[in-house]
Amino acid sequence: MNSRPLYILYTLQILLLVSVSRAYNDISDESLRAIPRPGPDFDIKDGKILAPILRPRVPGSEGSTAVRNHFIDFFRNDLPQWKVTFQNSTSKTPVTGDDEIPFINVITTRDPPWSNPGEVGYLTLVAHYDSKISPDGFIGATDSAAPCAMLMHAARTLDGALTRKWASMREAGIKQDDYDMGLEEHKGIQIILLDGEEAFGTWTATDSIYGSRSLASEMESTFHPALSTYRNALSSIHLFMLLDLLGEGSPAPTVPSYFKTTHWAYQKMATLEDRLRGQSLFTSSPNHPSKRGTLSQGVSKDNKAKLKRKEPKWFYDLDKSNNRWMGGMIEDDHLPFMARGVDILHVIPAPFPTVWHKEVDDGEHLDMDTVGDWTVLVTAFAAEWLELEGHMDKKSTDKRAIGDKHAQEIISKTEL
Repeated sequence: MNSRPLYILYTLQILLLVSVSRAYNDISDESLRAIPRPGPDFDIKDGKILAPILRPRVPGSEGSTAVRNHFIDFFRNDLPQWKVTFQNSTSKTPVTGDDEIPFINVITTRDPPWSNPGEVGYLTLVAHYDSKISPDGFIGATDSAAPCAMLMHAARTLDGALTRKWASMREAGIKQDDYDMGLEEHKGIQIILLDGEEAFGTWTATDSIYGSRSLASEMESTFHPALSTYRNALSSIHLFMLLDLLGEGSPAPTVPSYFKTTHWAYQKMATLEDRLRGQSLFTSSPNHPSKRGTLSQGVSKDNKAKLKRKEPKWFYDLDKSNNRWMGGMIEDDHLPFMARGVDILHVIPAPFPTVWHKEVDDGEHLDMDTVGDWTVLVTAFAAEWLELEGHMDKKSTDKRAIGDKHAQEIISKTEL
């Protein structure tokens, strides 16, 4: 039997899927306005999402188990259509002697209907949930309790939009054959909450990123059925977007574009940031109505323009030139995935927050306007990548925003 035509068709299908992975349309201003802010769920004392994470959670500890159970309960109770799985490993550390410390990664996914194993390409949103063993009682609010909460809130917002999108596709007569022939792309969402990012002693290649090293290796060896679009679990990741050290507001965070291969995604983030600021949807902005107060009341249009303050840019590297890609890179959970060829968008400020690895990296030192803005921005990026335009639910997001006052009015970790 001559299998060459089938092979050519299969190859063309893969090339089509790869080519369209970046060719998605911009989300509308209306959809951006429909993205809810976290509101009371991010209250640091009793917020449903954030508060349970703001505690010491060293791998293998009672706090780690409690926070992991918080994730499990959230997805199983609030988002039952998401699949929750775990990836386990153990390792000795330089400070725990012969004891094998457990590391448990939490992987949550939502796949489109009619999809088969090995056919779904993922936007993979990632943060680590463990906290540093020292100083004693370290919370790690920016590092990375707040990023974990951001991803949970994003998952809840995206969930309803995905349900509506896939229901409308079914009503429009999209069939399994359309996917099989590459006429429609299987796009899914994957959220990974990693354990064991922090070093127990001093950051080295072996004393750090315990969970991500184990997970990347296992995903590489987890193969899909023959003739699947994606050979293994690792190749299913279209983009690995890692959030870390987010939540400090002053000084304003600045995030470089670290990798040329994902500068397109960085540019998407920069453009969305600019659009959100332009619509007064960033409450940390010095020009947001809540910050300007009564300064502009009764002032002429020309004088109002003069009162406008300089707008920060988190993603300032939008126009990075082709000859500036040999700069610094920060060691983090992405390394084992990048070494295996996964595209990485590393969303981590440089310089690091002033609270980095200090006792004051706690809930009280989070800037909640900044935390909310990061949550909206990440959600907007994911909604755009998943092509959810027209499926964001304004009514339900308005209800969720009730209680949010604003809805109503390189270094050692390591730098190379």
